[in-house]
Amino acid sequence: MTAVIEKAIEYVKQVFAGDSSGHDDSHTLRVWRLAVEIAEQEHANMQIVHLAALLHDVDDRKLSPETSESKTRATAFMKNNGVSDEVSAAVRQIIGEISFAGTDSVVPGTIEGKCVQDADRLDAIGAIGIARAFAYGGSRGRKIYDPDIKPLLNMSKEEYHQNQTSTSINHFYEKLLLLKDMMNTPTARKIAAHRQAVMEDFLQEFLAEWNGER
Repeated sequence: MTAVIEKAIEYVKQVFAGDSSGHDDSHTLRVWRLAVEIAEQEHANMQIVHLAALLHDVDDRKLSPETSESKTRATAFMKNNGVSDEVSAAVRQIIGEISFAGTDSVVPGTIEGKCVQDADRLDAIGAIGIARAFAYGGSRGRKIYDPDIKPLLNMSKEEYHQNQTSTSINHFYEKLLLLKDMMNTPTARKIAAHRQAVMEDFLQEFLAEWNGER
């Protein structure tokens, strides 16, 4: 592991210290490990993948809206740690492409971006994804479930970001269950198939218990 990667790990631990929305440093480190696993199979540029995975949330619009457009934090970290302009530009491009944005979601233009996007999306599904969905919903004051509030499907980027009245259960139908079919790489698709089944089983049990059927 190079010095800059070690510094990036320490940096994200500082940035996300105390986060309880599901976007803590543990999330970043899981995404990093998954991205490296996928990238090794895809023969991607590993330096770019390491940095993009580790820095992918430091300028996220939900967590740092004041830096999200300029990628200020990621840019400053790479500049201060001697990352080349070429690698820095590639990392910033990936950070700008990987987020889910409804029907306006972008497929990254590089294999490195596809690996990082897959890793980020894999951490949003399965058992970890279930836990993170409720952690994030709670941090935003969302209800767990309300059968009178219906999921909004096929939302654009603008509609997705403005959707403030949804519930944590609706989030599965509005985003999480869609991610399996949006994976870019064979490795990610294989992992996603299992995690999809975990979520589907959970939702079936949740709704049965909610309706008094268990």
